[in-house]
Amino acid sequence: MVDPSQSLSAVRDIAVTGSKIARIAEDIPAAEALVAIDARKKIVTPGLVDIHVHVYDGVAPLGIPADPNCIAKGATTVVDAGSAGANTFPGFRRMVVPFAETRVFALLNISLIGQSTVAEDNEWGELLELRHVNTKLAIKTIERNRDVILGVKVRLSRSIAGGNDLRALEMTREVADAVGLPLMVHIGGTVTPLTKLLTVLKGGDVITHAFHGRDQGILDSTGRVLPEVRKALDAGVRLDVGHGKGSFSWSVMEQAYKQGVPPGTISSDVHQFNVAGPVFDLATTLSKFMHVGMTLEQVIERATVAPARAFRFPHSPGTLRVGAEADIAVFEMREGDFEMYGASADGRPPEMRVANRKLVPVATVKAGKLYGSASIPVVRI
Repeated sequence: MVDPSQSLSAVRDIAVTGSKIARIAEDIPAAEALVAIDARKKIVTPGLVDIHVHVYDGVAPLGIPADPNCIAKGATTVVDAGSAGANTFPGFRRMVVPFAETRVFALLNISLIGQSTVAEDNEWGELLELRHVNTKLAIKTIERNRDVILGVKVRLSRSIAGGNDLRALEMTREVADAVGLPLMVHIGGTVTPLTKLLTVLKGGDVITHAFHGRDQGILDSTGRVLPEVRKALDAGVRLDVGHGKGSFSWSVMEQAYKQGVPPGTISSDVHQFNVAGPVFDLATTLSKFMHVGMTLEQVIERATVAPARAFRFPHSPGTLRVGAEADIAVFEMREGDFEMYGASADGRPPEMRVANRKLVPVATVKAGKLYGSASIPVVRI
């Protein structure tokens, strides 16, 4: 059992009553249970919390179904990072949130149209026209949906925002301040230098795609972490992975990690164009960071308790404390030689590393209920 919220990494049994964690002990007799899940020789963690996914399936071109790609892979709580804007959020609320077994929350895209334009055959994004930004309507949408919307999202790459990037970020800041919620900013390949964009951010804000390999990244031309990035971290800004199709560089991550700048949160940015690789799922992304040098406990912390602290969830995910919601993920730790690819960027081929450990999801419990058909022994007593 690995639960960073309790600084616990040891062999334990977990008892669940109804939807809550009832007891944790070294030995709880299986005969006391109605159903027993045999997780011996497995890794048991809180249900993972992925704060960057795209699950507006059928509307946003990036969208994929939540359940087969999130809860089925150990992520019980996820945050859709800006697939919907104020004009498209009502559909997200009606068609995605109530029908997913995965707990789905959202960051509202600062653009009214959300991520409804960018696809493999159309690279042009939602902020090339600032007329698509209506701060008053964004604020109104958030106020009406605070149980689902946890913050504001803005994407600033050239093909998405062009020369509007700084102004779009300032408008996002205006909305975030008005509703008292953090913003998440997608960086990389921006017209405005990152050092200038950082001046708009405040403690609690999240930089996603923090370890991309494009221009305007967190490293200078010599590979050193920018002093402005360190200043932002000292002020409480969070660095999030947001792996994605083009936003994770092995070499950038390795250089930053050696300089004492690890990710604050690890997210997948799983979507239609990377779910078959290089991302696959959050567990695979966590495995990459073990290869960088982080421990199992450190990567689980960045996919449970750290993201749970990043946003104001209406429940308390990321923990197995007694009394908490019984969201539990079970993994197998496989050993061998696993080719793991980074993300391609600026036309360059993706970097590859051979990792010797890989986390593989085998079962997920949400609110005390086993999801789907687990590849693990389940005994009904």
